[in-house]
Amino acid sequence: MIYDVLFTFLSVVALIVVLAGAVLRRSGWSEAVLAIPAAALLVAVGAVPLDHVREEAARLGPVIGFLAAALVLARLCDDEGLFRACGTWMARSARRRPERLLGAVFALASAITAALSLDATVVLLTPVVFATAARMGTSPRPHAYASAHLSNTASLLLPVSNLTNLLAFTATGLTFTRFALLMTLPWLAAVAVEYAVFRRFFAADLAAPCASDEDAEPVRLPLFPLLTVAATLAGFGVASACGADPAWAAAAGATVLAVRALARRHTTPAALVRAAALPFLAFVLALGIVVRAVVDNGLGGLLAGLLPHGTSLPALLGTAVLAALLANVINNLPAVLALAPLAAASGPGAVLAVLLGVNIGPNLTYAGSLATLLWRRIVHQHGHDVRLREFTALGALTVPAALLAATLALWLSLRVVGT
Repeated sequence: MIYDVLFTFLSVVALIVVLAGAVLRRSGWSEAVLAIPAAALLVAVGAVPLDHVREEAARLGPVIGFLAAALVLARLCDDEGLFRACGTWMARSARRRPERLLGAVFALASAITAALSLDATVVLLTPVVFATAARMGTSPRPHAYASAHLSNTASLLLPVSNLTNLLAFTATGLTFTRFALLMTLPWLAAVAVEYAVFRRFFAADLAAPCASDEDAEPVRLPLFPLLTVAATLAGFGVASACGADPAWAAAAGATVLAVRALARRHTTPAALVRAAALPFLAFVLALGIVVRAVVDNGLGGLLAGLLPHGTSLPALLGTAVLAALLANVINNLPAVLALAPLAAASGPGAVLAVLLGVNIGPNLTYAGSLATLLWRRIVHQHGHDVRLREFTALGALTVPAALLAATLALWLSLRVVGT
């Protein structure tokens, strides 16, 4: 009994330390600096058995492999000029009208998040959005916030769009294609709600005339990386149909671009290793072990008692709300690690409802997702002030409405498409 209480206390403290380290880390320090020692301590004292550590490593291994390949793929696409072309397209599409620029940002951010993961939207598209707004002479506020919100909300579509999706995808037992079919309607519903709220919330910014009348340069779309990304997406579906892990398709796409870049001397092996973000991958594994310890020592039982059963509309909504609340308390990655295995007992629909909560919910607070924390740093680097009141007010308007619309859409998809 004493050991149970001690293990619970240590596990909770370790999770708090790990998340605080990720939120408050100093520039240049990796999230893994505190996560790895915390996980090692829990293993050393027996708070998480070695068998459970091996289970987590086996579960997270393919996810981490995919994440590494996706990060390299996105970075190489940026090196090839794909994101610069996106910025040029946005400027030309906007035609010096801020409301059209918002529509272009929504379209591009949704597509990039879905195809290249939310990290590409936060790290690579957000600076392009700032540059495009500056070129047009318009306020970057609505467009920068759109990058943050859509890095979360627009990641609902594919298993590969978000690290949380990959974890949930494993728990659903669905094929890649079936997952995408079930999540298409919720994805569209959530993005549409976000767009409607943004148009109203930032009406003054969007109505202001552009200060620049400079015409945008012609769009020069880099065809090779675009075709490689398209082939990689097709490979995800083929791999799933063959029973292979999506990580293999991502690795193939990254390898094609890497070989080309190395042959043309546009990159180096060291740059490719840096793009894979190995310390962050170690953080993900360590976080998984810490969360497993917390689940084993009390959180699992508590959540099992709170989680609704079944896939009726009230049950799906309750599951999504619980997941959203948990994401804002302990971050969305630990939330999906804790909830997905429990929800799997009610079927794939319940796991997808968890995904709605952990992907849409983080737009409510800074701590909801690592992507939002990273976005905030990038925004500050561009000299833009993000006000907590404004961020929270926008989240309070978008999150409940988007969560409700997406859950209704998921309930409908489950009945039309089936699992």
